[in-house]
Amino acid sequence: MAIITNQARHCFHFEEDFTGNWRCIPLCVRRKLDLIGVKLKLSHWLYLPQQQRQELVDWADDAQALVRMRDHLQNCTRSMPDGTVNNLPPATMQPWQLTTHLPPLLSKAATRYGTSLSLDQWAKITELERFALFKLACPGHDHHNLKAALNEVLL
Repeated sequence: MAIITNQARHCFHFEEDFTGNWRCIPLCVRRKLDLIGVKLKLSHWLYLPQQQRQELVDWADDAQALVRMRDHLQNCTRSMPDGTVNNLPPATMQPWQLTTHLPPLLSKAATRYGTSLSLDQWAKITELERFALFKLACPGHDHHNLKAALNEVLL
């Protein structure tokens, strides 16, 4: 039986505008996708019935459960108009997985929003929280939720 951790299914308050209807892929699911090395397009996500999207939110994040999730996504997307999900290298040693270094881009982003983030704070927050902050600070990402994420995670 899979153990569902709080971070496996946790949705942030700044994501509330789409929780429930799941019109966007929540960060807890995006983290699981990175861990299993699957590129799930938004079009795939939206093609899934509401119940299946909820199942992916609730999916456990232990190693065995993640293998089942990858297999499940490959199977259920096979007949979709955009085809089967793409495979990527699973996330290992990514900046959000490491607690020994504060990613400079995140430190700079926090400063831009009038917040400081120390290595000690970085090490104490959950992997999902590190994932969320890092992803929201990455170049090319819409940063409109970063300030709210920093406030939610650090305050």
